[in-house]
Amino acid sequence: MSTLQKLAQFGQRHIAKGIGRSTELVIEKGKGAYVFTTEGKKYLDFTSGIGVTNTGHCHPHVVKAVQEQAATLTHGQCNIFYHKPMLELIEKLQPKMPSKSLDTFFFWNSGSEAVEAAVKLARHATKKQNIIVFQGSYHGRTIGTMSMTTSKTIYGAGYGPLMSGVHVAPFPYCNQCAVHKSSPDTFNINNCCNDPIRQLELVFKQRSAPSDTAAVIIEPVQGEGGYVVPPKDFLAKLREICDKNNVLLIADEVQSGFGRTGKMFAVEHWNVTPDILVMAKGIASGYPLSGIVSRKELMDKQPAGSMGGTYGGNVVACAAANATLEVFDNEKLLENTNARSEELFSALRSRIPKMLPKGASVDIRGLGLMIGIEFSGVPAGFASKIANEARDNHDMLLLTTSIYETLRLIPPLNVTKEETADAIERIMKSVEGAVNQL
Repeated sequence: MSTLQKLAQFGQRHIAKGIGRSTELVIEKGKGAYVFTTEGKKYLDFTSGIGVTNTGHCHPHVVKAVQEQAATLTHGQCNIFYHKPMLELIEKLQPKMPSKSLDTFFFWNSGSEAVEAAVKLARHATKKQNIIVFQGSYHGRTIGTMSMTTSKTIYGAGYGPLMSGVHVAPFPYCNQCAVHKSSPDTFNINNCCNDPIRQLELVFKQRSAPSDTAAVIIEPVQGEGGYVVPPKDFLAKLREICDKNNVLLIADEVQSGFGRTGKMFAVEHWNVTPDILVMAKGIASGYPLSGIVSRKELMDKQPAGSMGGTYGGNVVACAAANATLEVFDNEKLLENTNARSEELFSALRSRIPKMLPKGASVDIRGLGLMIGIEFSGVPAGFASKIANEARDNHDMLLLTTSIYETLRLIPPLNVTKEETADAIERIMKSVEGAVNQL
């Protein structure tokens, strides 16, 4: 038995079974777009820790900042002190916000915690309780956030009763929309039927009165729901509805933020400003940090002591986040994201449809380097077969997502032109291998 197998078996015995895992690999190190197992095998990583290592694994500038900070101060508890890395981070983040009105920050550790912080702020500031979420959403796995997650039942099944006051509206998922399927040439992503807007208005009339509704929360591009991009005018109409009903709009940019879609935050694609923006994942290149940002008049409604946490805004994580933003600027990561995105979309859309069996089709969608590939007319498990082919035969890591047969591509934002070309060929070979198994 190899060392890798022994370590994996040890993990199977002693790590909580509730943690889902897509591989049994034991990773020892990472560099750029690659990870290496304890036995030295090298994999091209198009998962980025589920959209976390946006600057690649162990970017030297981030590593240096972390090393220097760890040798100076490792914990400056936010309810006791200010610390310089957090203050510098706010100074760097403010100009990158979608609007100057988003000027006041609170930092925590994980995406789930940041979503809960946004809910706390919305409820406290409005003195209202209900939250409206969208079908297919993913907001986390704490009791509060699993109550708001609707992408898969596995995240909340058996854990009830969950948080009350959550209501669900349809997300404009054109590829799975009954109206689109009945009239695909008339209604599609470029010409939405806008039924989800009408359904949201019904939620306000039938289930959650505006006088009881604190906020609507949305992922500008759905993550676990399938990397689904809304039609071009949906977020603007959502903003109008929230304003009309005196309801706050929360943008959950945990996965779509920090350059993932080719802009710093996905809401910028539609020129929409949320009342509260949630961020995490790519913010600190792999160090645990999350946060919310909102208007000062909203944040100032909360009494001192009502927010905080032992590790919230950890000083080392803040140092990593500062270095991450410096890498974004110095290496022009947004420009690289958009260039590599064009190459991937061009190859995927021109080649994959030709590889599929008769009766099968594919919807290739996304923004920037947040790319979903949804297959229709294929057997259940087809997307997983592709991911397995990529891992076992082509030394590449891919993830599936949603309840449908969907792959997601999440490379680091500094992936090179050469690595992208290599990845395209590995993906094509993996699709071919999965098709041959049908």
